[in-house]
This record gives sequence, C-alpha cells and structure tokens, in this order.
Amino acid sequence: MSFRALVTDKDASGKVYSAVHLLEDDRMPDGDVTVDVDWAGLNYKDGLCLTGAGGLVRNYPHVAGVDFAGTVRDSADARYRPGDQVVLTGWRVGEVHWGGYAESARVKADWLVPLPEGLSTRDAMIVGTAGITAMLCVIRLEAAGVTPASGEVLVTGAAGGVGSIAVSLLARSGFEVVALSGRPEHADALKGLGARRIIERDAFLAEPDKVLETAQWAGAVDSVGGKILGKLLKQIKYGGAVAAVGNASGIGLDTNVLPFILRGVSLLGVDSVMQPYAQRVSAWSRIVGEFDRAAYSDMLTEVDLDRLPAAAEQILAGQVKGRILVNPRSAA
Repeated sequence: MSFRALVTDKDASGKVYSAVHLLEDDRMPDGDVTVDVDWAGLNYKDGLCLTGAGGLVRNYPHVAGVDFAGTVRDSADARYRPGDQVVLTGWRVGEVHWGGYAESARVKADWLVPLPEGLSTRDAMIVGTAGITAMLCVIRLEAAGVTPASGEVLVTGAAGGVGSIAVSLLARSGFEVVALSGRPEHADALKGLGARRIIERDAFLAEPDKVLETAQWAGAVDSVGGKILGKLLKQIKYGGAVAAVGNASGIGLDTNVLPFILRGVSLLGVDSVMQPYAQRVSAWSRIVGEFDRAAYSDMLTEVDLDRLPAAAEQILAGQVKGRILVNPRSAA
C-alpha cells in the first residue's frame, strides 16, 4: 500500500524544505501499531521541525507532526485492534520519530491513548498537544491550591493554542481569567472563550520593573517565557503559582528570589511530551467534560498537507490564532 505524506528534507547546502510525496508502506518506521490518520495539528514545535529551526530534527528525510488522531489499521499489540480510534501527543513523535503529517503513521503502542468517548478524531485535534498541555497546567495550579476564590488568573500568549484553550478551560472551571496578548485584534474572540478582560502585551511590559511588584494574580498559565514570565512572577499573590509551559519569547528567566521567599510563589514546570499514560488519560477525561468545543470554533483554521509549510512560517512568526487542524486526506 502507499500513502501521501509531507516529507521534510535537507539539501546539500543545508536548506530544509518540505513537499508532498507518495510513499510505500515499507517506508514507515518501526512500531507496533499502524494508524490511518484522520487529523493532525500544527504546533509551535511542528513549525520548528518543518523549517529546520532549533535543530529538533536530526535525521532526514522526515515526516513531522507531533500530534494526530485516527483509526488503527493493524496492531501487533493486544491493547489495540483494527478499527479502534486513538490519539497521540508527545513522546517526541514528529521530532525524532515520524509523525502525523501523512495519511498513515506507524508508532509504538505505548505512545497511544484510546480516543475518549464523546470526542471525534477531529475534536481530539482541536484539543491536541496544546489542549492537553493547557489541561495539565490547570491541574497543576489546582494541586498547588489555586482556586476560583483565590482571585484572578492570568494567561499569557492567550491568542495561541495553549493560551486560548487555557482561557476556555479556566473560565469553564469558574476562574476569573485575564488574557495577556500581543494581538489585540483577537480580544473579542478571547472574551468569547471566557476572558473577563484583556491586557496588551506591550502595556504589560511597559510598566517599570521592580524587584517585587504589586500582587495581582492568584495564579497564571505562561506559554511564552522570557521577560513576560520574569515580570509575571513578581506580580503573583502570596501563595500563588505559575504553570510555565512555553518559551516562544525566549528561554531566559530574569527574576529574583523575592517572589519565592517573601510571597511563597511556586513556579510549576509543565511538560506534556513525556507524561505517563495514567496522567494523559486523566487529562483527556477532563477535557471531554470541560472544554467547550463549540465556543472554540472561531479559533480554528484547517489546512491540507500542501499548505502546511506556509502555515509553519506563520506559527513561528506568531501569526496563528488558536489551533490549525491538518487534514492529510484533503488534496490542494
């Protein structure tokens, strides 16, 4: 059998490029389960893989796509049978192992999660890596004692995938959510997801820096890192917490110890790539009941494999609103 795939390769000069090819099944990597991919997602890491930025892909040719959902075609693992619907996020699939930007993918059974009841494969990719990451952030904040009664919660990078879904999840859980974004044109969409008010990124950063600033936020979900995270930590209330999950604005962290030793602030690192199976299943179970997919419809864009390279450039430039869904079975 053959399948269409967006193949990323590097030429002799080091230039990385992507094009759709028809491949034979024997080109797929080793794995226990072959999945016919219905939908995939476009994430920031996918943008890096498709453009060659960051050096995430070491071996070419490569098929990117860090998350996908589809139907099992064949399986050598007793946990999955042909016809089962499954979802995959993380495990460095799409980065080290070939991923979901193809009509078919072969992966290890340990990396899969059964599609939760109540979700279609398209629904699962509306959520995708971004949504699971956002849900894990909410879970970590709750475990740290942040509740709706604690006060306002700030979400940075709110117009992006993680941020926008975090806004929705927090609002549905009863939190008063404030959205921080560098794209004011998306303010109405964020309010539609439940944000009480919007703060513009430039205005946030323009405030004079102090070693400890006015305590404003009971907690926060930060998906950008850099200067924003450093400043945000100085504004967290006593006993509050920040779930940090991204570095779109840089990997540096310019802060000091005062928020931690004078206010008892917690900085919670959240990783979605290597999460154990049980935590993944728990997060997906909560998503089914707590994520308003209908309200999120205005934050979605669909592309086919041919349009993915252009979309990758857009996501790295911070020009993508919400989630981009990839339909590998749709031809340009």
